[in-house]
Amino acid sequence: MTITYLIIIITAFVSYGASQRQDLLQKLIMHPYTVYHSKQYYRLLTSGFIHNGLIHFVFNMLALYFFGPYIESIFKELYPSYGWFLFIIFYLSALAVSDLTTFNKQKNNPQYFSLGASGAVSSIVFSWIMFFPTETIYVYFIPMPGFILGVLYLVYSYYQSKNPNTHINHDAHLWGAVYGILFTIVLYPAVIPRFIQQLSGFKIF
Repeated sequence: MTITYLIIIITAFVSYGASQRQDLLQKLIMHPYTVYHSKQYYRLLTSGFIHNGLIHFVFNMLALYFFGPYIESIFKELYPSYGWFLFIIFYLSALAVSDLTTFNKQKNNPQYFSLGASGAVSSIVFSWIMFFPTETIYVYFIPMPGFILGVLYLVYSYYQSKNPNTHINHDAHLWGAVYGILFTIVLYPAVIPRFIQQLSGFKIF
């Protein structure tokens, strides 16, 4: 079994358990106020294994299901002995890093809560885009090259993160995506000329 599928299975069990037990949900959810004032830093990780309902879970896990195995296999190919471990580190660190901006913004706000794997999934998707920038991704059945989707996603997430009335953690989406790009470059610097080479040969028509 791949690490990706194992993550999906674990997330499914934890998400279901938290949906049935409010006390468990409250212990795992990202609550910056508690993280800061009670030093419960584990929530930066555990909040990525719970979701706000079935649709939220399915959307995140479908993206992980489609993109995760590609990145996992690339890591294993680049580093045969410990690529699987690097993939685990990538995913878990992405959960934490994608929430750091939210933590800093909301650490004195006792009313703010956040949950879901969106930040880490964004990291996985953007790592994939770094390797395959011109490959087609379907968004609501609309096909577009990965790098174009990436630009649109970053711009949208940035401006939405400035909206105080949204109930979606767009900061996690934005910084998860950025982290995915940076992690991939640090892990495999040759991805940059590969990325540029693919874009140079790209034709819309």
